[in-house]
Amino acid sequence: MTTDPTPDAEPAPATEEAPPAVGPHIAAVLYFVSEDGALLEGASMDVPLSDSPAAQARALIEAQLAAEPPAPLTRAVPAGVTVRGVFLTGRDDAYVDLDSTFVSALPGGSHNELLAAYAMVSVLTTNLTPVRRVQILIDGREVETLTGHVDLREPLRKNEGLIRVP
Repeated sequence: MTTDPTPDAEPAPATEEAPPAVGPHIAAVLYFVSEDGALLEGASMDVPLSDSPAAQARALIEAQLAAEPPAPLTRAVPAGVTVRGVFLTGRDDAYVDLDSTFVSALPGGSHNELLAAYAMVSVLTTNLTPVRRVQILIDGREVETLTGHVDLREPLRKNEGLIRVP
């Protein structure tokens, strides 16, 4: 014999939980602007594990662009930037092709440009040991700078002086 639920019974409250992670992940260091705005600061976050170094490089760049920084850190890279491609040369270089939003949405100033460029460089050079230098492309083309300050004509090496070590 079945009983009908009581009309006065309240439904269980919905809980807002993050969806479970699908597939294997790695703990990667992503880079955000420190509270004082002076340096980049790393934060460990889960990034999907990919089956090749090139796919892992793309997953890292996509995570860097999409991740919300933990408080009190702020974004180094403007929201809404799209990855057009990520390529590895086999000679320790990576090419990261971003859409023009990376330039148009970047706040002004040489320091903002410096931190944005080196956040992209640092996420790859920290998390992928074969990558030592990163060339940033915009809409498939090499650019001299993003907003006139950081020389992007050659691939950039990680700059430890821009990273705050806790």
